Amino acid sequence: MANKWQDWASFALGLWLAVSPWAAGYAEHEAATANAIVVGLALALGSHFECVACDDLPAEWLNLAAGVWLVSAPFVLEFASRVATANCITVGAFVAALAASALSLDKQIGKLWHRAGSSR
Repeated sequence: MANKWQDWASFALGLWLAVSPWAAGYAEHEAATANAIVVGLALALGSHFECVACDDLPAEWLNLAAGVWLVSAPFVLEFASRVATANCITVGAFVAALAASALSLDKQIGKLWHRAGSSR
């Protein structure tokens, strides 16, 4: 329950990402626009679902993967727009940081780290 703010922040970042091609003016760049729409909507829907319906299946791992993808996507997909590149990297870094923050608060993950450290 303590990490709900990270979920809502990821939801807002997902919505921003989905509309950013038009809001930031790079909609004519097909790869960047398609990436923003697909990843943005998936991020928003996944974060929203976790906030309101299912806290047992944490989406933080998926959000972390989405953040890493967003940081690397401009290079993998060869974005032609500097604005799209900066937006994608910035949103990705925030999403990854939010996911890492939420994961650091997860008690089950903390127990796993503790067990792994004490078995050495």
